[in-house]
Parts: sequence; C-alpha cells; structure tokens
Amino acid sequence: MRKLIGLMLLLGLFSLAAVAQENYSKAEVFGGYQYTRFDGGVNANGFNAALTGNLNNWFGVAADFSGAYKNISGVDTKTYTYTFGPQVAMRRGGAFTPFAHALFGGFHSSATASGFSASDSGFAFMLGGGADVKVASALSVRLLQFDWLSLHANGNSDNNNMRLSTGVVLHF
Repeated sequence: MRKLIGLMLLLGLFSLAAVAQENYSKAEVFGGYQYTRFDGGVNANGFNAALTGNLNNWFGVAADFSGAYKNISGVDTKTYTYTFGPQVAMRRGGAFTPFAHALFGGFHSSATASGFSASDSGFAFMLGGGADVKVASALSVRLLQFDWLSLHANGNSDNNNMRLSTGVVLHF
C-alpha cells in the first residue's frame, strides 16, 4: 500500500512539473518602433516586427522583419531586413523575461534622388536581445531590444550598425 501511495505521489509530482513546464506562450508577435544607427553616423527611424514560435519554456525560433528610413539632403534611403534564427528566453514565472537571439537572413537597401535610384541586397546578421515585461496574460511591453547588425553585399561589409527597438508583444 505504501508503495502504491508513493508511486501515486511521484506521478502527481511529475504531472505538476509537466504542467509547470507548459506555462509559456506557444507564439509571440512583436511590433514596434526601431532606431538604427548605421556605420558612418547615419541615424534612421522605422519599424520592427517579429514572430517567435516557442518550442519549449526557454527555446524558440524567431522571424524578424524591419524597415529603416532616412532622408539625407534630398536623398531618400530605405533599408529592409528579414532575418530568422534561434531565440532563448529566461522565463522564471515572473513578469520580467530577458531574451537573446542570433538571426541570419538578408537585407535590401535603396536610395532615390531627383528621379535617379540605386539599390543593393545582401546578407544580414543580427546578434542581440532584450527584455519584455508582462502587463496582462496575453500582452507584454518590450522595454528594449538591442541588436548589433552586420550587412554584407558585393564584397563589402558594414559591421558597425546597431538597432534599438521597443513596442508591444502579443502572446498566443
């Protein structure tokens, strides 16, 4: 009888642990503002959007899309990034969730002035992270996300770029 009660208690503890491990969002959608500082001192404003599928409590796969815009002496510049990769988060059951990611993909930049235009595309790499604060069961605020951004095209590398983002996160 003691063995049966012990086995039932042990199974109950394992079920509680399994339920506790499932206490995370399966998907997160982020949208917000971004500030990007490109190599050479160009400051641009734009948007940042991301979709993250969480495979367990600490590991997910993220898809990140952004656009940065700037008018420099009559030249309209646009830079779009589309990157994908692993994301890890430290969920401890509280309202504060720090995360880190390494994202790989591409970029497309264009410049237009007086009817003339030029564009370039290439490889993009982002390494960074941030912190979310939960304000409701399905809503968080991304306090800050910082990414180091590296762009490579036509044999040229632009490695001294950084991006700051903030916005809202919806949990599903």
